[in-house]
Amino acid sequence: MASINQPLNGKILLVTGGASGIGLSVTKQAHGLGAKVLVADLKTTPDFDAFASGKDNILYMQADVTHWPDFDKIFNACEKKWNDVPDAYAICAGLFDPPFSNFWQDPEQESGYKQVDVNVNHPIKLTRLALRKSLGKGKRASVCIIASFGGIAGRIASPLYCATKHAMVGFVKSMKDTEPLTGVKITTLCPTGVFTPLFDAAKIKQYSATAARFLTPDTCATHLLDLLQKKEYPCGSVLEVTLAGSRVIPEWNVAPPQGESSGQETKDEDLIRNLLEPIKKVLESEKPKL
Repeated sequence: MASINQPLNGKILLVTGGASGIGLSVTKQAHGLGAKVLVADLKTTPDFDAFASGKDNILYMQADVTHWPDFDKIFNACEKKWNDVPDAYAICAGLFDPPFSNFWQDPEQESGYKQVDVNVNHPIKLTRLALRKSLGKGKRASVCIIASFGGIAGRIASPLYCATKHAMVGFVKSMKDTEPLTGVKITTLCPTGVFTPLFDAAKIKQYSATAARFLTPDTCATHLLDLLQKKEYPCGSVLEVTLAGSRVIPEWNVAPPQGESSGQETKDEDLIRNLLEPIKKVLESEKPKL
């Protein structure tokens, strides 16, 4: 079973995290392509509410992607609204080292890392459900998971985040030969820094984030929708996006990336100081007081 073009016009797209950031850009662009968009998110945003108002082909479902029974609610709502299961899945919900789940601050003491639940367990479980639902309907489908440039490289400031995104890259690479068995294409997008609500004031300072050095959510959404729809991106594709352009990452012998925020240009002492300052503060607090 070869990869095929899977245009979204008239099809159902499920977007987790679709009310803000890259997910919201996916929602807007997919609706513009004629898709029926099912948005699953913890809450809406004013931008999403304004865009979705009066649009019958956008359905919002409040859902916590770490609470797996909520996936049943999502699929049930899809069947009730459109009498079908999704044709495509944009898995966009994610966490980027929030104060309540990160390696250096290490706030979680009683259970697993929430960042792993959102960034790893949710995409893998939803992909498995996508396979089951599509097979049950005898239909082709396409899944794209947002990973990160941090899934190809590593960053001292965000090792837990990078570990979760490495997991997604490894998962998608592992699925590259499954489409003939399932009829479902699975790909992943690995952008460098993107200005989204995940970048609060503290992260903007730490990562020296500026519009000139970061991608936009719209750029990422366009590439994600290409991964979902175009046969030139077969199952297992890992697409890196930087300010210098995009490239499919080969399985072996990956050349260094190019462009701002790729890590290759980080020689500026101010950038390095900002990146390391929060880490040094934590480590100093854990040393014995003399």
